Amino acid sequence: MEIAERLTKIPPYLFMELRKKIGAARAAGVDVISLAIGDPVEATPKSVIDELCRTAYDPENHRYPTDEEKGMLAFRQEAARWYDRRYGVALDPATEILGLIGSKEGCHHFILARINPGDVVLMTDPGYPAYRASILMGGGEPWNVPILAKNDYLPDFADIPTDIAKKARGMFLNYPNNPTGACATKKFLNDLVVFAKDYDIAICYDNPYSEILFAGQERISFLMAPGAKDVGVELNSLSKPFNMCGWRLGMACGNPDLIAAISKVKENTDSGIFNPIQFAGIQALKNEEAFIEGMTALYGRRRELVLATLKKIGIDFAPPRGTFYLWVPVPKGMTSLEFTNRLFDRTAIVVAAGTAYGKYGEGYIRISLTLPDDRLAEAMARIEKEFAP
Repeated sequence: MEIAERLTKIPPYLFMELRKKIGAARAAGVDVISLAIGDPVEATPKSVIDELCRTAYDPENHRYPTDEEKGMLAFRQEAARWYDRRYGVALDPATEILGLIGSKEGCHHFILARINPGDVVLMTDPGYPAYRASILMGGGEPWNVPILAKNDYLPDFADIPTDIAKKARGMFLNYPNNPTGACATKKFLNDLVVFAKDYDIAICYDNPYSEILFAGQERISFLMAPGAKDVGVELNSLSKPFNMCGWRLGMACGNPDLIAAISKVKENTDSGIFNPIQFAGIQALKNEEAFIEGMTALYGRRRELVLATLKKIGIDFAPPRGTFYLWVPVPKGMTSLEFTNRLFDRTAIVVAAGTAYGKYGEGYIRISLTLPDDRLAEAMARIEKEFAP
């Protein structure tokens, strides 16, 4: 049976390949520790689970979801209050917020809502691989914008040729950034709005790590920039701040025309978000901000352990201050893949090679902090033993 040609352009999804590799090793009896996948292991807050259970018993919630194409109005209203409280951003729940089955869905629907076949879409290199897949499945043409350490992993708009900028119809950005951990500045966001207006480029600002920040880093939303709602949308998610990855709940916020277009894609794609999940999301947004602070403190302690271990083996660097990832330079004389393979073969530790995120990821690996403390300590002990001078 022949498959659609569009699928032949898409490389294997990084995390599915990693899961297969881990599964095969564990089946062979190897004690594998994965530092590759960003999936929190701590439980979702109890009050959120309780709200899911309570509302799941109501037969009214067993029917098609309320306001299926946009998400429950009560959820959108709570998301608006959350954005006002956390970022000082005012949003109209009726026209400027759309409920999503996770922010990843929003990336894909943004392409279908904005991009025509052959349109250029800008994305960063290194960057989250799913952006490229969404662009290709929507018939767009991805164009890589390098983000480099010398620029604090922020794009230099001067690197984008004028002819490419004129052809571009969309741009994916993600700060705090996966994989680098870099954070945007208000000046950068102001410049981004000007750039987008100059070339009529719709911005899809994917912001699921907005709350995972370390000492000295200001919490920033793209929508804080003057004119941001004129040029784009911001995607956010409850996955990372509230340990709700598997619940699949997020939101798109911003430009009303883009929100309406993404909503039209959604209403012809799925039947909305299960009501009890939305009620649980309301509980999280309204009452569990302290949980975010606790998780950030936990990630901070784990981060310091990893940095101290890397320093012992000669890898000393000042990491950016966002996400629960570390973007780690590999030892001199080794490529990203060589270091990744050595870690796996000699210590049974899995990390993500930087080249999985683009050619400018060469020379780096990504380490995730989302595993139990004892397993992280064991991983660091293995690394220190293998690479100690």
